[in-house]
Amino acid sequence: MGDPRLFQVAQPVQHFDAPELHSLVTDMEDTMRALDGAGLAAPQIGVGLQVVIFGVGHNARYPDAEEVPYTVLINPVLAPVGNEIEEGWEGCLSVPGMRGLVPRHRTIRYQGLDQYGEAIDRTVSDFHARVVQHECDHLSGILYPMRIRDLRNFGFSAELFPGQDLQDE
Repeated sequence: MGDPRLFQVAQPVQHFDAPELHSLVTDMEDTMRALDGAGLAAPQIGVGLQVVIFGVGHNARYPDAEEVPYTVLINPVLAPVGNEIEEGWEGCLSVPGMRGLVPRHRTIRYQGLDQYGEAIDRTVSDFHARVVQHECDHLSGILYPMRIRDLRNFGFSAELFPGQDLQDE
């Protein structure tokens, strides 16, 4: 947090199924897996393109979360489905060691393309919707603390959740 690249709007990807794009996706996958994260956006590794990846299988860090299929989502468009907003705790690799209670749409529809240019169109809820919204915010230069309504619900993980070994997302 503080790196100006994280506050810039990412540019759309123009060329699909290209070696440069595949290399970027591989770098993002390696970073996300090494850190046991739920998702990652290209701006988080210094690349200003509209590329996010996400996916959660059985993960000890998210014991109550439903599985989220591994997805490469490029040039995403998100739309809320309904008006229900839920608050949930989030963390981020770009804001290490901290957590915040963030309001998000409970159900969203997201559309975009994969790295081969194939269309993706899903309607999802709960944890899946939260992960997608969090990662896509990075493409608009938004970090989760900017969405927190009450800063009393933002702080260091060790203070908010004593005794829990929480990692950043």
